[in-house]
Amino acid sequence: MTSYTPFTGDQIDQAKSTRKTTVLDVMRRLLQPKNRMVSTTPNKTACYISILNIIQGNVDPTDVHQSLLRIRERQLANFIPWGPASIQVALTRKSPYIPASHRVSGLMLANHTSIASLFKRMLDQYDRLRRRNAFLEQYKKEKMFENGYEEFDEARATVEELLREYKACESPDYISYGTGEGDVA
Repeated sequence: MTSYTPFTGDQIDQAKSTRKTTVLDVMRRLLQPKNRMVSTTPNKTACYISILNIIQGNVDPTDVHQSLLRIRERQLANFIPWGPASIQVALTRKSPYIPASHRVSGLMLANHTSIASLFKRMLDQYDRLRRRNAFLEQYKKEKMFENGYEEFDEARATVEELLREYKACESPDYISYGTGEGDVA
């Protein structure tokens, strides 16, 4: 899942309201759901597995360290209960080719368990299409589908297993997931 801030542009009047671009403000906004570039359904148990923030601009590394401490103190990011809670940060200089009105910008690449809601939505949509056999006639002409649609069924099973894995990832006993003891369905 990705986030970017600040959104600015000459054609977007609302984007000009982003004035503060300190490292803390950028890192805090990257964690906000409204800056995510994917629409997921949040739930109370959803948490981050890992986060990489790429901060671009004139940044002092001590500002980054202080920002990470503030984020941890305020508990702005909910991490998995069975692993380390850390935000990796990469610093880059401002691009000499792209003019920007802000001092600092940020991009977040994160693995978050709420992405499971996207997979659930995809499975539901796929099941509705599959029940009606919608859009499958063209595939029947292909050699790999001439005997049936097992490839689609295997892909669906893989996505369903990924969905279960993300759900299990939210529990403290995830380390034993897949061993038969403490599996979460």
